[in-house]
Amino acid sequence: MGEVKQKRMRLRHRIEVERGKSFLNPDIMNFLEVEDGQEIEIVVAKKKKFRSVVFSKSEVPINEVWMNPDELQERGIADNSIATVRKSAYS
Repeated sequence: MGEVKQKRMRLRHRIEVERGKSFLNPDIMNFLEVEDGQEIEIVVAKKKKFRSVVFSKSEVPINEVWMNPDELQERGIADNSIATVRKSAYS
């Protein structure tokens, strides 16, 4: 069984992102071996773990994940938090 690729990234609040969705740079999506519409798993501080449907967007900086600010605030996650991002085992 192959090793799951993961990357430490910054979670950024963006009001244009809908709940349950996130945006990644296309190069990072290739690295994580994930495609548009698949789920990624996000883990913050080894405690807060959740999934999001990912889409590529070239404007996103390579070390950032753009997400809905209301959704992150409800989970207690501040803007610019560091998280581990990987392809979800369920997608």
